[in-house]
Amino acid sequence: MNLHEYQSKELFQRYGIAVPRGRVAATAEEAVTAAAELGGSLWVVKAQVHAGGRGKGGGVKLCRSAGEVRAAAAALLGSRLVTPQTGPGGLPVHQVYVEQGSAIARELYLSLLLNRDRSRLAFIASAAGGMDIEEVAAHTPEKILRAEIHPAVGISGYQCRELAFGLGLQGGEVAAFEKIARGLYKLYIDNDASLVEINPLIVTKDGAVMALDAKINIDANAVFRQPAMAAYRDPSQEDPMEREAAEHDLNYVSLDGDIACMVNGAGLAMATMDLIKLRGGQPANFLDVGGGATPERVTAAFKLILSNPKVRAILVNIFGGIVRCDIIAQGIVAAVKTVGVSVPVIVRLEGTNAEIARAQLAASGLAITAATDLTDAATKAVRLAAGR
Repeated sequence: MNLHEYQSKELFQRYGIAVPRGRVAATAEEAVTAAAELGGSLWVVKAQVHAGGRGKGGGVKLCRSAGEVRAAAAALLGSRLVTPQTGPGGLPVHQVYVEQGSAIARELYLSLLLNRDRSRLAFIASAAGGMDIEEVAAHTPEKILRAEIHPAVGISGYQCRELAFGLGLQGGEVAAFEKIARGLYKLYIDNDASLVEINPLIVTKDGAVMALDAKINIDANAVFRQPAMAAYRDPSQEDPMEREAAEHDLNYVSLDGDIACMVNGAGLAMATMDLIKLRGGQPANFLDVGGGATPERVTAAFKLILSNPKVRAILVNIFGGIVRCDIIAQGIVAAVKTVGVSVPVIVRLEGTNAEIARAQLAASGLAITAATDLTDAATKAVRLAAGR
């Protein structure tokens, strides 16, 4: 679960991480009021969306007057911001963050994430802040600094100093950096984060070290024990179909193809999509109905995938282990009748009561195409989606 920048900075402040003063606004007039309250003669108006690269997409505006603040906020609010991370549809902008301008002397990079290979949290830092860290890693990997944290010890002072010196910090900047690093580590642990990133972490002309930007991702599997984090959720930034799927306990991811997939089990779902691609087709989604699929969940899944106007065929691939195939067949028949499916439906059922299930589908009188195995199912789905 992603947080907006203004939410992340609220958390930063709670953990003693210095950030420029700022206010969130939902209207152009609120933005002007925020600028007046902040004072000064330079402000930055930032679109609040769950995506990076906002500056490249025109979502960050530097303003030198109240009129410029009003114009920038009015242009962003109500728009859809397209960045390198959003896709062509962009994300809706419902709020902007008005922040005091900073006198930047240097831009650095700092993040904390899980190194799965080592089962440890790792600080990643670079003197090349304000840039895409992936580009830095690809072209100048020597600029990337790392510090892995032993879970039984936590972050150590010498690790903070090594990172600070590697970033070229000196004097009081080192102590300020250590305070930020320790705050990030505690924030990460306390709130079940999966990523905390500051890009850029700036050194101002008067020697202050602060987070100019803030990005926090919370582990979605831990939100149930983080009610304060759950309150930060912004459904408007989520894919509508993925949001609806979650309400029915379905694991769904939208894709760009025209063959909808309904499968039980994430591994089987990925194998199904691979075979569709191998046979020359394009999957329209990843959809795992789970091992305990019910007729009601199958019906909800059909409604969900048919809400995508690009779908030209539906491939159902179910292995009946925990759930019986005849129960799934009942759900398929009920769903096709209830939803009014107008595209070809290809079904491959294997496992417990598979023969009974196939007989149920055949006796339904519905236009359901049976498949003998997964390869056969993928081949038929690609052919029927193409109108052949």
